[in-house]
Amino acid sequence: MGKLSGKSAIVTGGASGMGRGVALCFAEEGANVAILDRNEAGAKEVAAEAAASGVKTVGLACDVGDEASVKSTFAASAEALGDTDILVANAGIDTTELIENMSTEMWEEMIRINLNSIFYCSREVIPAMKSKRWGRIINFSSQLAHKGAPLMAHYCASKAGVMGFTRSLAYELVEHGITVNCINPGPIDTPLYMGIPEDWRREKEASMPIKRPGRIEEVVPTVLLLASEEGSFYVGASMNMNGGDVMV
Repeated sequence: MGKLSGKSAIVTGGASGMGRGVALCFAEEGANVAILDRNEAGAKEVAAEAAASGVKTVGLACDVGDEASVKSTFAASAEALGDTDILVANAGIDTTELIENMSTEMWEEMIRINLNSIFYCSREVIPAMKSKRWGRIINFSSQLAHKGAPLMAHYCASKAGVMGFTRSLAYELVEHGITVNCINPGPIDTPLYMGIPEDWRREKEASMPIKRPGRIEEVVPTVLLLASEEGSFYVGASMNMNGGDVMV
């Protein structure tokens, strides 16, 4: 029996990086897993990998920043796997630009994908979790929500919003047996991180006490903790695995 046996989970942004790592871990721990991503082929590939653990899986295309896409995809997940017990809202984007040069379109796309999505996804799973009086919502924020960063005001604003939303929702749901927490990783060696300009990455790593990006396997155990019964006393928490970049 795994720590998540009998549970059904949705992992957004699950086709690669931390989302993929979480989805495979959850499957190994006995959860049925829906992998959502704009990259449908990638989502289906990870679903096939996860199914090797002997659980039910499904890979679905979803634009988490689009309300209609979230509604239809979450309904498809429920049809395939049953009501969602665990939501891991991991999907996100990352770009860089000076505020004075930033287009309105770049700003709005960041907020749409990184922040609006948290609202859309959470809203879809709450009714079923309330009916069961059990649920886990785990949102991905960032250590930059604490400290900010040059060229990344839009990203930092979106992630600070995730943190505030998480705390507010935690207050609303804890009496129903549902915990809401967020993960605030520092730089992690993922395709998203590697897409940031190299000079920015090198400067960031040089400034960190640990002098390197984190690894996916250094983040996933914390997500599993928050998703399991062992994480039941974490309410509105911000889990900061960031190599010392922000010490809080």
